[in-house]
Amino acid sequence: MKRVTIKGFMICRRFVLVFGLCALGACSLPKQPPVEPTSWIVSPERTATPFAQRSEFWLKVGAVSVSPTFAGRSLVYRLGDQHYEKDFYNIYAVSPAEMIGNAERQWLNNANIFAMTVGQSNSFFPLYTLQASVDDFYGDYRVKPEAVVTVEFFLTVTNAGKTNPLIARNRYTKRIALKDNTPQALVQGQQQALAEILQDYETALFHYAAKLPKPLGE
Repeated sequence: MKRVTIKGFMICRRFVLVFGLCALGACSLPKQPPVEPTSWIVSPERTATPFAQRSEFWLKVGAVSVSPTFAGRSLVYRLGDQHYEKDFYNIYAVSPAEMIGNAERQWLNNANIFAMTVGQSNSFFPLYTLQASVDDFYGDYRVKPEAVVTVEFFLTVTNAGKTNPLIARNRYTKRIALKDNTPQALVQGQQQALAEILQDYETALFHYAAKLPKPLGE
């Protein structure tokens, strides 16, 4: 019986190690670049003729609150009564709160109802403030594909708490039929729904602006 020397054992061990590394390398998958999500933006533009200005004051668009289910950047699909799924490969370029707030401010500024409509980052002391709450912002695929958007608006006046600051509260829901099940169709449907909501609300805001309560100090 032959004895295995230390040198022979080391050579044999090295051979096994090299063979194992080669086999491991042959079985490993090739490296793939990470999949980048596709970014979308909902940004309806007002193209109608501006109103004749109804108020000499400025309107401040406050923070937009979005239901936690739809507050993230992922597109959301409703597949059952209690079943929602997020699409991590199709996302909004910014958060829905920021996206909808920017669209709201630009739309109302172009409507020309107030002397100026500014965003929440503006440092001036607001006399009138418009806040919005988004309760629905998703694609509904339970029966037929639809974009669903629900927004509630709260118009308030600054009055140091002497009276109820709420001037008006308006809630709108729009459901837009989609041409197919693609993310692009959903984003286009959400944009149309938001545009219709802003168009409806500007009519109400034009009416309110004609008889606004006096703000603090006026």
